[in-house]
Amino acid sequence: MAKSRRNRARPRKDPLTKAAKPPTDPELAAIREKSVLPVLRDLTSSEPNARASAAAAVANLVSDTRCRKLFLREQIVNTVLTQTITDASLESRAAGWDILRLLAEEEEADFCIHLYRQDVLTALDHAASAVVENLKLGRRLGTVEAKFIWALAASLVALVSVMCEAQDDILEAIVGLKSALSLLAHAVALPASPAPLRYDALSCFMTLAEDNKRVAEFLVADEAPKPMTALLDLQAGKGPARVLACGVLHNVFAVLGWHAGGLGNKDLSDATLVRSLASALDDTNEEKDLPLSCQWSKPAEVLQLALEVLASIGTSLQVSMANGKGGDDEWSGIEDKDDDAMEEDDAPKPKKGKGGDDEDEDEDEDADDSKLQDDDMEEDEDDDDIGDILDDMDMVTGADDEEDSPVSGSDELATLRELTTNAIPKMSRLANPEALSDESLQIQTFALSALGNIAWSVAIFDFTVEDNAPILKLWAPAARAIWEQVVGPVLGADTADVELATSITSLAWAVSRTLTVDALPLQGTEHRRFISLYGASRNLPTDNTPQQPPTGARRADNDPLQGLGVKCIGVLGQLARHPAPAALNREIGVFLLTVISSLPDSPAADVVEALNQLFDIYADEEHPCDKEVFWKDNFLPHLESLIPKIRAMIKTIDKRTHAELRTRADEAILNLPRFLAYKKKHQPQTAA
Repeated sequence: MAKSRRNRARPRKDPLTKAAKPPTDPELAAIREKSVLPVLRDLTSSEPNARASAAAAVANLVSDTRCRKLFLREQIVNTVLTQTITDASLESRAAGWDILRLLAEEEEADFCIHLYRQDVLTALDHAASAVVENLKLGRRLGTVEAKFIWALAASLVALVSVMCEAQDDILEAIVGLKSALSLLAHAVALPASPAPLRYDALSCFMTLAEDNKRVAEFLVADEAPKPMTALLDLQAGKGPARVLACGVLHNVFAVLGWHAGGLGNKDLSDATLVRSLASALDDTNEEKDLPLSCQWSKPAEVLQLALEVLASIGTSLQVSMANGKGGDDEWSGIEDKDDDAMEEDDAPKPKKGKGGDDEDEDEDEDADDSKLQDDDMEEDEDDDDIGDILDDMDMVTGADDEEDSPVSGSDELATLRELTTNAIPKMSRLANPEALSDESLQIQTFALSALGNIAWSVAIFDFTVEDNAPILKLWAPAARAIWEQVVGPVLGADTADVELATSITSLAWAVSRTLTVDALPLQGTEHRRFISLYGASRNLPTDNTPQQPPTGARRADNDPLQGLGVKCIGVLGQLARHPAPAALNREIGVFLLTVISSLPDSPAADVVEALNQLFDIYADEEHPCDKEVFWKDNFLPHLESLIPKIRAMIKTIDKRTHAELRTRADEAILNLPRFLAYKKKHQPQTAA
């Protein structure tokens, strides 16, 4: 009988018991011997005072990159998790959590994932529960003990903030920790809470509440210590807390579907937040009581956050305004009852609405999805708690002064009214700063983004529909002011900043979609500036030149349909529409034909957008420019001759990498012969 083979497998050695090798770099080796190893020995000392001092020393040293890496080599995380944060000394525990907080802030997201896999949330849950119990004692805590309790609370809140941004699974796990949410609520609601801790807790709540119904319901329940009441009070106050509270409330309103005029709570919506955020845009005073290390001690950070929240409100604006109203669908070709409808004289005309960009379709779908979510989000809230919140909200918004507060919960246009009245004028000022500095240019970017989000939310509506007339009435003065105070001056400055040019062009496209050309305060040269800007966009690196990564100016998320060239064509197409003068229409029409005829040199996305704009500009034979430009300048034979080039271009678009572009290109080449056949059928007699 053959012998069985000897099992040579050995148990794997515990890597934590293996001593770390000293670094080969003499300087690092000296730092290790002088600073790191002595502190680590004291960290495991039997003397409580030595352990507490060592933990505080580690917390100070890990801010240095070299020391931090050396501590990590020496398995500092395992020591802290197994010994320091379980120490009997409150001072040591506070320092231990501060060490983990500093490491998480300084290292990459992978470190937070490592902590999560080490089951740090179980220890955090226990520590947060203990802190909450101590905070409930209030004045019964001693001065020294209270100091360490607040320090421990600050470390826990900061660690939660960092970890919830590292991975979605970690965020969901944190949301499931009742003690963690309770700690955040106490940090927000307790009057004795230090300002930096309150700001960090608000910032953490803002992250947790985004698209998270459980957190929103926790806040709205308003159980002790009454976090919702505290948020409403802070929103009515001043300083960074006002803006942070608005950010939290906006996320809560969004996930619960509490929109102005919606099915949720009619007295709480984004309309109640806009005025507070608009006031924050004027507040440039520094918080003197905050340490310089606090992010919110800088006015620029607070201003940036206010603009980000306003931008988010602008994105969700379409949900409240779309309540009972119809959005604008872009023209997808000539709708025929039969395939041969072109043969009949009564063939339906192409749609005359404002349409035709890639952002339009996505926003319509988002609005529909949001409305479906709103229908599913009706909640059975406790009447007494909600009643208390509404009473607080009445005091916050000044409900007893009807003339001073135009916000009406039953009005689906309340948010738009607040934006056009209070926020847009101030955002326009920030979008065109008088003094240029790195800080003002950064703020300008966020202001343009907020204005663009609002404008695109309005642009999805078809204003040829009578039901949408109230929206246009509110929006038109603000749109003209945006063009006059932001688009015109920034465009006239001939900026060399491509990112800025892309933002201003996107804003101009959205505004021009909402107003006819005769309603815009044009100076007469804007179209030439956009044509020049398009020429400049052709010199930008493309996807075929991978030496530089694509930027937002050239490709948004590497999407060719979001490029600067496409946006320029979109604006020009809007400026050429009826009732544009024949000269302006001709100049833009010839430019669009030139873009198409430049194939194969023209980018495919630009050609597709140019075709769609031509379809919309010359869709109605009743418009004067149809006869004066389209037929007199022989656009039809030019377009017919370009069909082979367009077909060849479409074959070069990879369906796998640019699926949407290929779909739109296929639609364009499908619509082009139909469009030409329709134009031939309705050719003016004088042009025949």
